[in-house]
Amino acid sequence: MPYSVYLKKNEEKRIVAGHPWVYANEVARIEGKDKNGSLATVYDYSGRYIGKGYINHLSKILVRIFIRDDSFPDYEYYCDAIRKANLRRLALGMGNAYRAVFAESDNLPALIVDKYADILCVQFLSLGIENNKDIIIKALIEVFSPKGIYERSDVAVREKEGLPQRKGKIWGDFDTKVEIVENGLKMSVDLENGQKTGYFLDQKENRFALRRYAKDRTTLDCFCNSGGFSLNAAAAGAKSVTALDISAQALADVRKNAELNSFNNITTVQGDVFEVLRQFKKEGRTFETIVLDPPAFCKSANDVKNAYKGYKDINILAMKLVESGGYLISSSCSHYMTFPLFQNMLRDAARESGKKVSIIEIRAQSPDHPSMLSAEESLYLKFFVLQVM
Repeated sequence: MPYSVYLKKNEEKRIVAGHPWVYANEVARIEGKDKNGSLATVYDYSGRYIGKGYINHLSKILVRIFIRDDSFPDYEYYCDAIRKANLRRLALGMGNAYRAVFAESDNLPALIVDKYADILCVQFLSLGIENNKDIIIKALIEVFSPKGIYERSDVAVREKEGLPQRKGKIWGDFDTKVEIVENGLKMSVDLENGQKTGYFLDQKENRFALRRYAKDRTTLDCFCNSGGFSLNAAAAGAKSVTALDISAQALADVRKNAELNSFNNITTVQGDVFEVLRQFKKEGRTFETIVLDPPAFCKSANDVKNAYKGYKDINILAMKLVESGGYLISSSCSHYMTFPLFQNMLRDAARESGKKVSIIEIRAQSPDHPSMLSAEESLYLKFFVLQVM
């Protein structure tokens, strides 16, 4: 008999409003018996139907709701849901490389599908989605007719679901290094060893937005990874571009991507960004535009205090290195560091750096990563353009 999950009194409001997660501590009782990861029906305290989703007794997120009507998630259901998600991207002009499925935001919780040219890179991040992996792969082949599919489920969140981390080819024969075109620039993406699914697609439009602030300016790209911001600065006609990262492999990727686009004004520097910025300060070195796009300093609610200090320290250092009238582009990809909290951190950094700082522009993730108004966790990327005087 399938699971029926009944919420505690007054716990349904957030979920009825559209939030897809039911936490274990919100549940009054569970009736029925089925295997873990199976489809469960969720009701409010009075027995009113709310929706259906996959259940996992091992996770704090007990049920991930994605069906609000009488549908059943079979092969045809997944084909239809994936096709609709992809059509929404195509309607926005997405083409060569984009996120085709963004989990909860596309009503397919814990499923990520990124398209890199004719290769798909996927993540199965919950037990329920993992249990339906075969029909999802079949649906992806039906919708996209890709050359191949690569899996990058090598993320810690899988362990919270009782699943091992995993990566590798799951369909097709192809090279795991794929060349894409983003903002008119050639980029080599390493599906096997690159960050996330190979590349940070969520910054695509923000990288293009950098161009107006990098044109004719000396530009420093911190935490540059494979060089997305560096390449856009070079394309805009920056006087010079310095790409800084602690990873030798990332810098090798920057040089490869610069060569693909025949750019000769990008210099790479290897080192800890905090330490290198301090050294630049000692040397009296300055830049007209600085980009800060660090990895998530904050991966849980318990990390917020330390992350706040880390973000503040790196922004203080950068503000001191920006020439008067120049620009600091500061970003955070942690949803725990909310927009108000991040802006407050920037305010503290400006005060402690002794600089007068204005907000020129505020942006979020690219539109192929839509956020849900009912789930603030889905609006995770902050991108502030600041002018430093």
